[in-house]
Amino acid sequence: MRFLSMVKAKEGGPPPSQKAMDDMEKWVGEAFAAGWLLSAEGLLPSKLGFRVRSDGGQITVIDGPFTEAKEIVGGFSIFTAASKEEAVALTRQLMAGSEQDAECEVRQLYDMPAA
Repeated sequence: MRFLSMVKAKEGGPPPSQKAMDDMEKWVGEAFAAGWLLSAEGLLPSKLGFRVRSDGGQITVIDGPFTEAKEIVGGFSIFTAASKEEAVALTRQLMAGSEQDAECEVRQLYDMPAA
């Protein structure tokens, strides 16, 4: 099973320390080497982003920052796990290295059946 993990945190706080960045880099490297981590990225501030909305066939674009949001997605990863329980355990490892208060939403990805 594949899962998408979205790390949500308050925007505008202090950046992670160099130690936290080094620890995360090590952890990500080990997870890639183990084969279960497929992708992991941090996101730039929402002031550099935009949203595209479709409403009744009308497409609108809204530039960041997204001040109405209490929390924003600050990074994501895509990983494999054999079960929900394993996905929870892997996500707990990810969050254990965080210095900042954050929340991680994890959703299973839809896998197309083989044709």
